[in-house]
Amino acid sequence: MAACTSSVAAILFTSCNPNPKPKFPHHSKPSSYPHLHLRRHNSFPVSATTAATGGALPETEEIDFDREKPREECGVVGILGHPDAAQLCSLALHALQHRGQEGAGIAASDLSSIRSATGLGLVSEVLGQSRSPLSLPGSAAIGHVRYSTAGAASALHNVQPFLASCRFGQLAVAHNGNLVNYPSLRASLEDQGSIFSTTSDTEAILHLIATSKSGPFLSRVAEACSAIRGAYSLLFLTVDKLLAVRDPYGFRPLVLGRLSRDNGAQPAVVFASETCALDLIGAKYEREVEPGEAVIVDARTLEISSACLMPSKPRKACVFELIYFALPQSIVFGRPVHEARHSFGATLAAESPAPGADVVIPVPDSGFFAALGFAKLSGLPFQQGLIRSHYVGRTFIQPSQEIRDLGVKLKLSPVRGILEGKSVVVVDDSIVRGTTSKKIVNLLRDAGAREVHMRIASPPIIGSCYYGVDTARPEELVSNRLDIEGVRKEIGADSLAFLSLDSLKGLLGDEAPTFCDACFTRDYPVHPGELVEAKSKEPLYIN
Repeated sequence: MAACTSSVAAILFTSCNPNPKPKFPHHSKPSSYPHLHLRRHNSFPVSATTAATGGALPETEEIDFDREKPREECGVVGILGHPDAAQLCSLALHALQHRGQEGAGIAASDLSSIRSATGLGLVSEVLGQSRSPLSLPGSAAIGHVRYSTAGAASALHNVQPFLASCRFGQLAVAHNGNLVNYPSLRASLEDQGSIFSTTSDTEAILHLIATSKSGPFLSRVAEACSAIRGAYSLLFLTVDKLLAVRDPYGFRPLVLGRLSRDNGAQPAVVFASETCALDLIGAKYEREVEPGEAVIVDARTLEISSACLMPSKPRKACVFELIYFALPQSIVFGRPVHEARHSFGATLAAESPAPGADVVIPVPDSGFFAALGFAKLSGLPFQQGLIRSHYVGRTFIQPSQEIRDLGVKLKLSPVRGILEGKSVVVVDDSIVRGTTSKKIVNLLRDAGAREVHMRIASPPIIGSCYYGVDTARPEELVSNRLDIEGVRKEIGADSLAFLSLDSLKGLLGDEAPTFCDACFTRDYPVHPGELVEAKSKEPLYIN
């Protein structure tokens, strides 16, 4: 599909039925309450710890190796046209677990009502055997995994999908992204009488739809999207329709696929944040949902229609999806992720070699393909000098410095036989605060490495992200505080080099201007003014 260029008004009179029937029964008398009601049909905390604290985390320090990395905030899945939609949705969410590990949920429609199940924790914990998706019948479902962007990190009421009972019917929504005008938008809605049940920016979208005076559901969504600014890939589920919407800049990915069925029935329609989710359930990737596009699927006929919900802007896809967020087997923004990372590493080796080095090792898992590219171009052997444990999860400890310093060993274990006496090139995807990089350097030296040369397969991060990624405050970003030599001294490496911004743009080719690189340049496509102030109030983590 070509990029959307029509206006909101145009899609209501050209792309859509000129005499559309309401998607929900309308009432001549407006509701007495200007707010919607968010329902939690099967919500549950998933651990005794969070249950005992009312969803709050205990007052101990969390060892979280991934806090050093920018965190992708959410992953979404939508399936329509399969009798086991909720079960397939649960499987697809497992493939997107890397995009959010604080909460998960599913909402499903059986053509008469929508039911949902949400909870804190991993998909396997929230949707395990005792809370099976079998309890959510229907041929349509949407699912969500999350970290927090706008909304308390581990608050059960912020876990999506949100399910609302509006005056025109039930509506569920799952959102990947972040609204930069959320503070003022919420204040305006509250001034008009809206009552919020969560601290998530996604709820503002529901309020905009619920209070819209437009008739057809698509026009309500169009009106809501015209009022929000920022990054959003959205899935809406009504009792009889599934709607996918992507913001006009295309910040966050959203793909469309088809799932064939053995009995010769019409293929089911699948939406997901990444193609790896399609692969896991056997769906075939067809295309991206275009920036500014709305794709509507009818649950009874499986008919697909598309509308340009708003004129698209110059695309600004998040480059960090290629660098770190997406799984290497995914295709994101039309590019195989593993190939992109391999090329980043090879170019890094060409512009910043490590003369005299003996071996190249990755920081697992995201540094793997960049390290392969670095090793291949430099002619050095590639080894797995660090082994990552995938079974530790989030660990809470008492805040003694001695124990904190051992925290990295819970996730990464050095292979002494590979490292001892060697000059080691260690390749990582990025450095944020620098705290984990420093611990890794010390870990390698303790394992006998003679020299440690750090190579980073992306440019220095100097700006916070406001488009759906949990990055540190600007004051916490080590490359924002120090030059490259200062960062090298901070982390204790013998040498340090980053992939240059010019090289990154060269590798992206003619599409380079279509990627958002604000974390490297502070050139923000959508001004994040309101969120800059909000982020400045977050606690600092500078070691």
